[in-house]
Amino acid sequence: MKTSRFNEFDLLRFVAALAIVLYHYSFRGYAADDMSIMPYPLLAPFAKYGYLGVYLFFMISGFLVLMTAAGRSVRSFVVSRVVRLYPAFWVCCTATFLLIVAIGEPHFSASIGQYLVNMTMLAYVFGVPLIDGVYWALCVEIMFYAFVAAIIFIKRIHQAQLFLILWLIASVALDIERVYILRRLLLVDWSAFFIAGAAFFLVWSKGISLTRVGIIIASWGLALYQTHYDLTDFSEHYSTNMNSYVVAAIVTTFFLVMSLVSVRRTGFIGRHQWLMVGALTYPLFLLHENIGFMIFNVAYPTVNPHLLLWGTVIVMLAAAYAIHVLVEKRFSLPLKTALDYSIDSAQRLITRLTGHSGVSEK
Repeated sequence: MKTSRFNEFDLLRFVAALAIVLYHYSFRGYAADDMSIMPYPLLAPFAKYGYLGVYLFFMISGFLVLMTAAGRSVRSFVVSRVVRLYPAFWVCCTATFLLIVAIGEPHFSASIGQYLVNMTMLAYVFGVPLIDGVYWALCVEIMFYAFVAAIIFIKRIHQAQLFLILWLIASVALDIERVYILRRLLLVDWSAFFIAGAAFFLVWSKGISLTRVGIIIASWGLALYQTHYDLTDFSEHYSTNMNSYVVAAIVTTFFLVMSLVSVRRTGFIGRHQWLMVGALTYPLFLLHENIGFMIFNVAYPTVNPHLLLWGTVIVMLAAAYAIHVLVEKRFSLPLKTALDYSIDSAQRLITRLTGHSGVSEK
């Protein structure tokens, strides 16, 4: 199957990342959890909805990861995901840890052990405190990748639609009967967005069908229910009033935009190159939260809050660009080469020890 670069996804991911940055900087850090001493009431009433940007990330991931998985071996898929995620993550996690040690107190602290577990990107799974709060989303992504890798392993990626239906049914059932361990294993709190994104890919690649439309509509309903269900706890935790209609409108907009992508009606955006803003998205997401809060805590109120907030956003964008150029572009290919060499070496060793031929799937 011929694949395409989705320029519109570069722009959408950047918009989602910027919404999350402003949500953290102008609302969440000050509203709760004692992370930032700087309020920013000018944006807070609007930026408090920016947390929904992570759901757009998950929808886009559902689309692109299923597309990436088509025709690949488990080895190729896993190596591609490691190469994509880890180089920038290792640098950003290290930078955040060092700044926490240097200027984090009294709001932030971290130990060497905590840092080392975080470097695996699985601290959320292991129940270890995160060096930066945004890492929870990466753990969720990795669990989604594990689902896809398992389907590739059993050679059923061509039946992805069936697995999406089963996942959707299980998610609805676990929203009725809330079994904690199963909800966590099946990513029920976010599954509607991954499922919808994957279903949109199937529409894009194979065309519209009643089944695919049904999956998307059911996922939309589940997404509306889940985001509404969470609003009470959100409002209480952050001492704010959330408008459920605004949340529903934003979630619905995500589905409408992805629908346009899936039926190839976003050429007015896709014909433009958004590669650079797309490249900034991942390192910006990794870097911004705790580092930004630490900057605020050191500089406020000495520095004007408008200058401080927008100056920090610019600094984070510049740092994200530097990480993309100096880390992602330089080290992704060497890391892939090293992983391929390590896997090949391990397979040769297994062959010598067992006398059986190792299967090298590239």
